[in-house]
Amino acid sequence: MFIFLNKELSLGKTIYPKKNDIFNAFKFTPFEKIKVVIIGQDPYYHYNQAHGLAFSVLPTYKPIPASLKNIYKEIKNNFNYVNVPNNGYLKKWADQGILLLNSVLTVESGKPNSHKNIGWEIFTNTIIKIINHYKKKVIFVLWGNYAKRKEKIIDNTQHFLLKSSHPSPFSANHGFFGCEHFIKINTLLKKLGKKPIQWF
Repeated sequence: MFIFLNKELSLGKTIYPKKNDIFNAFKFTPFEKIKVVIIGQDPYYHYNQAHGLAFSVLPTYKPIPASLKNIYKEIKNNFNYVNVPNNGYLKKWADQGILLLNSVLTVESGKPNSHKNIGWEIFTNTIIKIINHYKKKVIFVLWGNYAKRKEKIIDNTQHFLLKSSHPSPFSANHGFFGCEHFIKINTLLKKLGKKPIQWF
């Protein structure tokens, strides 16, 4: 992976996120703090978006990406919130124990899925397997068919699985809206004696 990335950079290609941000999901949510894992696919591919957390964008980026807007809409409906955040920065979630894990951790500028099959999937699947094996009662959130394929490496007798369609505008109306995953996460955390997530 890193040989590939260094070669791409040497050719003058722009890679997102920045090198120092690639592993932010693990920096912000260390292993011992993981309560929830939300699995994404690959990073946003435009300037000033990706910073190492699935679904999250840097606070200065506008507008909020469409999938994240739909996530906010579902949270708002789950809890009857009046307002939603004015940015898409989800570090607050990561700080509370949500591992926001993309399957692929880098992307070439302007080219979605450009770093598929360079080795990231093996790395992130190994992370999921480690969490599955060494932790108990983690809530895994699988949105869309890509994320649902990770179900085969998660033991649903030891962990919780929440599944729905992807929050993308193309699929949110096919099961994401109304899934109530955010209130379900907090209900499960309370039953486990853990602090619920403050979403907004």
